[in-house]
Amino acid sequence: MLASAAPALSQGNAPAQDSGPLDDFSDLAPDQSEEAAPLAPADIEPERRAAIERIAEVIEALDPDAQRQANNWQFAIDEVQILVVTDPVNDRMRILTPVSLAEALPEEALMRLLQANFDTALDARYAVAQELVWGTFIHPLESLTTREFASGVLQTKSLADTFGTTFSSGLLSYGGGDSSAIIEQQVEELLDQLEQSNKI
Repeated sequence: MLASAAPALSQGNAPAQDSGPLDDFSDLAPDQSEEAAPLAPADIEPERRAAIERIAEVIEALDPDAQRQANNWQFAIDEVQILVVTDPVNDRMRILTPVSLAEALPEEALMRLLQANFDTALDARYAVAQELVWGTFIHPLESLTTREFASGVLQTKSLADTFGTTFSSGLLSYGGGDSSAIIEQQVEELLDQLEQSNKI
C-alpha cells in the first residue's frame, strides 16, 4: 500500500518547528533583492489588492486563528496545515499543504503522483520541493474569484486527505462516487457563510 510507504504529514504530523518548512514563509515567498521591501497595500494594483482582500476573507471564515505575514497565510482545516503565498508584483498565488516526506516515497509512488496529476488531481497538483511532497493550487492573483480560491483550498486539502488512496482533488470523479458533490457542497456552504457576513 502506498499509504504505508510514506508517512503523511498533514494530520497533525507536520515537521518540527525548529527544522520544518512551516516556521515562516521565507523559503516559499517569491525571490526579491535585498534592497526590495514588501509592497505596501497602497502600492499594490487595485485589482490585485481586491483579490488579496477576498483571500483574507475566505481564510478568516475557514480558520479565525490563521496566521498572516504580509500577504501570506498559514492556517489549518481539520488539522491539515495550509499555506497561501501571494506575489502581487508578478500576479501569482499559491495554495500549498505538506503531504509527505519525499525521500520516504518509493519510485512507484512517485509515478502514482504523476498519474494522479493527469486525471484525479485536476486543478490542484502534487509537487515535490524542499524534500517534501506538497499538494498545491496555482492561479493568477488578479483574476482569482472568491469561488475559485475557496475551491482551490478545498481541492488542495483533498489531495492531502486522499494521499495514498485515491489521490484526488475531489472536484471530479471519472469513475463516479461522491467526492465531487461533497467538495461542491463545501464550496457553496463557505460562500453562503461569507455572504451572510456581508463579505461578498
